[in-house]
Amino acid sequence: MQFTLLKAKIHRASVTHAELHYEGSCAIDSRLLDIAGILENEQVHIFNVNNGERFVTYAIRAEAGSGIISVNGAAAHKASPGDLIIICSYAQCDAAEAAAHKPQLVYVDRHNRLTHTNDSMPMQAA
Repeated sequence: MQFTLLKAKIHRASVTHAELHYEGSCAIDSRLLDIAGILENEQVHIFNVNNGERFVTYAIRAEAGSGIISVNGAAAHKASPGDLIIICSYAQCDAAEAAAHKPQLVYVDRHNRLTHTNDSMPMQAA
């Protein structure tokens, strides 16, 4: 049996650009991609905190340290500069891999600068 687990997450990044006429994808500061372990051209799911939109695209590299998070192509209709988004990638694992799996969680400030990382989320209480 295969399981689909969270591989990496960049939490509450600020959209810096929405480029409708760029050739698709989501440009992400290369430093954040490397820290998260997200590869260029890897499928990413994007969740817009501001408007509830959820969409799938792929990651491309933006200049390291630039703070760029650019939602491009048709997806530019789903996010605007200043929106907070969560960028996730997933991995397929068998049961043994799933038992040991830890996601790479990357947290940023409002300028998309790294604040901290983690490999687990706190348990939600009632």
